Amino acid sequence: MADTAVDKKTGDGFQPAQAPLSWRKSLAAFLQGRVLAMLAFGFSSGLPLPLIFGSLSLWLREAGVARSTITFFSWAALSYSFKFIWAPVIDHLPLPWLTARLGRRRAWLLLAQLAVAGALLFMAHSDPGNSLVAMGWAAALLGFTAATQDIVTDAYRIEASPVRLQAIMSSTYIAGYRLGMLVGGAGSLAMVAWLSGPADAGYDFSAWSTTYACMAAAMLVGVVTTLSVREPEASASRLEHSVQTHMRFLLFFISVILTFVLIFSASDTAAASGQAWLAQQGVGAPVAVFISGLVRVVVSLVAALLAGRLMTASRLVPTDLLHATYVLPFQDVFRRFGKAALLMFLLIGTYRISDIVMGAVAHVFYSDMGYSLEQIAATSKTFGLVMTLCGGFVGGLLTLRYGVMKSLWWGAFLSASSNALFAILAETEPNIWALAAVIAADNLSSGIAGTSLVAYLSGLTNRTITATQYALFSSLMTAVPKLLAGYSGTLVDVLGYPSFFIFSAMIGLPVLLLIRQVSRYSPDEKVPGL
Repeated sequence: MADTAVDKKTGDGFQPAQAPLSWRKSLAAFLQGRVLAMLAFGFSSGLPLPLIFGSLSLWLREAGVARSTITFFSWAALSYSFKFIWAPVIDHLPLPWLTARLGRRRAWLLLAQLAVAGALLFMAHSDPGNSLVAMGWAAALLGFTAATQDIVTDAYRIEASPVRLQAIMSSTYIAGYRLGMLVGGAGSLAMVAWLSGPADAGYDFSAWSTTYACMAAAMLVGVVTTLSVREPEASASRLEHSVQTHMRFLLFFISVILTFVLIFSASDTAAASGQAWLAQQGVGAPVAVFISGLVRVVVSLVAALLAGRLMTASRLVPTDLLHATYVLPFQDVFRRFGKAALLMFLLIGTYRISDIVMGAVAHVFYSDMGYSLEQIAATSKTFGLVMTLCGGFVGGLLTLRYGVMKSLWWGAFLSASSNALFAILAETEPNIWALAAVIAADNLSSGIAGTSLVAYLSGLTNRTITATQYALFSSLMTAVPKLLAGYSGTLVDVLGYPSFFIFSAMIGLPVLLLIRQVSRYSPDEKVPGL
């Protein structure tokens, strides 16, 4: 990836012509201490993700939780999609005692890593077979703390190294992230299988509890690294408002979130009544659950926005602070790209829709097809990780050789196409080689798509507001797909696995048209025709 220079007046990135580093210097750059630190930080960031998604889904399934309920747990990771909301708090607010001793970035990193470990211990002591609500709160806490860790790690990565080393820092971080996902995914499943004993022994809470406690201990990798590295020189505080003002901003954020949670929780009875009424009108149970759940989310969001509006009107938080936090990053894109920004936001928000919607139900599908935890761990996690890394490497080569837009198009096309392969797998008898082939195609395409999208977002980001704007972009790219993913189990109940996988492939096809439209504003990067 070429270096990105910055226009000091506008903050816009552009690609200057520079002589590439020699192979020897490129390899030597990977051995720098700050680069190696990103491997450990990536590990700590990647570890929680499969413990919210795949591993937790299998835990819930073994505990006898309904499939439609399991996929709702994917909403626990929605914090990743809305992390831009509290990113400015982390960016500006100093932590008592810790910031003075560790610095702004390291203080928040340490707090986030310890909080992730605490959330994992909370999950380890929550048996979904007895208290599904406690597990839901624990999973939501893990999603929030893990997303917070990602915010701080991204800021540290950008500030700890010059522009020329950013590509190496990012690639090392991604490699560590995948290793963390391997331990949290395949590693956790293998440990559960070993602790549970024979496959026909049934549900064993102690095996899952011990495993999640061990995952909490693995967060020490990040904690030790945080205490060992130096604070970035660029991380000096840039407070434009008083600490008291930022504390009020934090109160504003917490109040909005609590409003959403309280309204959502209080509307449980109303949602059940709505489902009963729809059933009386002849609507099928799965569809009724989908509709009532969607209405419940929308009402809760509207209530949260109204609460935020009331607090803004009462001048709890300065309007200029809210404007700089939530409006300026959007305005900046419109200033630079005009009306094309609407297409760009739509592309970012829907690019990963196909594989995220499918991915929410993938592990449940493997279990329902009759594959054991050992087979899922070896094929989906270990082998799948290797294919994802290969896909990332191929995506990088495609981006460098043919440009970002063409790489984006091929990533979207392959992601949608690989979902259709799952429909074929659903119609066949369990076969480990067929499973491996489909997972290889899926993870290879996912790696290409993910790398291409990161390259695209990095090119859009204004480096004068890097942390806030990148958090906005990365949140936007998963918000809608993850909301829809919560209903994946319900859709499977309605459509069946084969039709669901075809549906998940079809919803990815409009993205190809979006890429063609957006590429018109990149005249040097034409994409293939459909």
